[in-house]
Amino acid sequence: MEIDKQQIIQMLRDQGDHDKAQQAEQQLPDKVGHEQHKDMLEQFGVNPQELLSKL
Repeated sequence: MEIDKQQIIQMLRDQGDHDKAQQAEQQLPDKVGHEQHKDMLEQFGVNPQELLSKL
């Protein structure tokens, strides 16, 4: 499943992780595959399975 990068960035901002949100904006592709980009998501403190449940 692909997730829009902006949804991930907004989730990070909502959690108060503005620095991680800024890094994610620079590093993540526009469409993020929860399995394909699992390592990148975890780098920003995002659990791919948790992300799917929130969306």
